[in-house]
Amino acid sequence: MSKKLRSGYTTGTCAAAAAKAAVLTHYEQFPALVEVLSPQGQSIMVPVQTSSRTDHGGTATVIKDSGDDPDITNGTEIIVDVELTAQCDIVIKAGVGVGIVTKPGLSVPVGEPAVNPGPRKMIMQSLRTLLGPDQGAIVTISIPEGTKLAKRTLNPTLGIVGGLSIIGTTGIVHPMSEEAFKNSLTPQISIAKAQGYEQLILVPGKIGQDIAINEYLLPAEAVVQTSNFIGHMLESAVEQGIKRVLLFGHLGKLVKVAAGIFHTHNRMADARMETLAAYMGAAGAPPEALQAILDCTTTEAAMPIIAQYQLTSVYRTLAQRASARAMRYVFNDLVVGTVIVTLKGTIIGYDDAAVEIGGSLGWSIK
Repeated sequence: MSKKLRSGYTTGTCAAAAAKAAVLTHYEQFPALVEVLSPQGQSIMVPVQTSSRTDHGGTATVIKDSGDDPDITNGTEIIVDVELTAQCDIVIKAGVGVGIVTKPGLSVPVGEPAVNPGPRKMIMQSLRTLLGPDQGAIVTISIPEGTKLAKRTLNPTLGIVGGLSIIGTTGIVHPMSEEAFKNSLTPQISIAKAQGYEQLILVPGKIGQDIAINEYLLPAEAVVQTSNFIGHMLESAVEQGIKRVLLFGHLGKLVKVAAGIFHTHNRMADARMETLAAYMGAAGAPPEALQAILDCTTTEAAMPIIAQYQLTSVYRTLAQRASARAMRYVFNDLVVGTVIVTLKGTIIGYDDAAVEIGGSLGWSIK
């Protein structure tokens, strides 16, 4: 029997719990466990690591517990300092390791701490039950490891500087949540739109992003990472009114798109070599060339074989096919062009649509 995976708490839940514990501490209560409500009204019990009273309020620490989800914030200290005021309002501030929003397009305005609406609601609800009608609070959230951990997230791409975001729509972290990861990718599109871009460059990952921006000087604000969820990001682009997209990435990912695979994780689908062999065969490759391709374990290893048989024209065919399959995937609600590159950043294949879209972005492929 397989083990049931354990759920955990979002950073928003931890911040709300620490804020509540900090206020309780001011009133000489030192809880080991506090109850907070999710944005949907679900009760969540959260352990409190430490708490102490201050002259004007209190401070408390909650240790982020992500359950069995491989979250980089698991085990991180979330510290909240609450200063009670007579101003009625509850003001949320970013302490050390909590980011500030610097680009429009997110659910939090530019200049504000990167504390999403769900966690803000949880913090407000938790404190309003404890504060008097003429009482307010200044809530400062800190994550000592946040600045370092943020470098391993999409925050720099999203324009969140100085640390992590306080996030969570339900208050609970569900193990291995694919939907949560998808939801973390889509804000890139709204940020690009807010900067005036109606055409996007979709890249599977950081390598493609770096090549697009640093090697070919494509506008960084229009470059959006898809991870393995190319289909999801194409659909999200349509939902947000984008009309044209440039797929820009390594052969190993885009050959899958050419085969109609839009979740490109190798455990979901991996027909890279079979697809390469099929298109080489259609271009007239002899059986020994096809067998050599099928014996390869990476598309980089296949490239010298393709060159040996003088069939590099197959890359253009694959680019055309990737664009056609992507457009079919979203029922032709997008115009798609494709550029295929090597790990070293060399362009090996592109289609006519890529030339047109690249040109409208101020970039000449040729």
